[in-house]
Amino acid sequence: MDFPAVRRSLEAAAVEILPTPLIDSLPSKFYDAFILHGLSVDLIEPGRLLCSMSIPPRLLNTGKFLHGGAAISLIDAVGSAVFYTVGARTTGSPLEISTAFLDSAFVHEEIEIEAKVLRTGKAIGVANIDLRKKKNGKLLVQARYTKYLAPDSKI
Repeated sequence: MDFPAVRRSLEAAAVEILPTPLIDSLPSKFYDAFILHGLSVDLIEPGRLLCSMSIPPRLLNTGKFLHGGAAISLIDAVGSAVFYTVGARTTGSPLEISTAFLDSAFVHEEIEIEAKVLRTGKAIGVANIDLRKKKNGKLLVQARYTKYLAPDSKI
């Protein structure tokens, strides 16, 4: 095992591209805006949400296609929002996101993100989320999203 190579690999990925004080000063909602900027909501129905976006360069990995972490963040955001369409609260946390990466999306490629509620209970919601290429419907990512639906807190 080459443990130093593992260390070098991770530390090289964390190379400072912006000064640390600048990164540390970003607002707490920066990440959501970074991921969701450019997302359009195309359709809202009870139990279903359809969104689209063009893949921006900021969401690419070193292979020049949609970063898996960015895809998971899109799944988390749209997966949370779909529970609003059935009147569920969405202030809770994701419990599990099971994801299959099936194909790649490249810069400026149009994608659709479709979320469908499978079940909502008193405390747990489950949804399917698909990311597809808009031009041909080819499935890119498929996820099963389980979320804790926090009850109203009355303090």
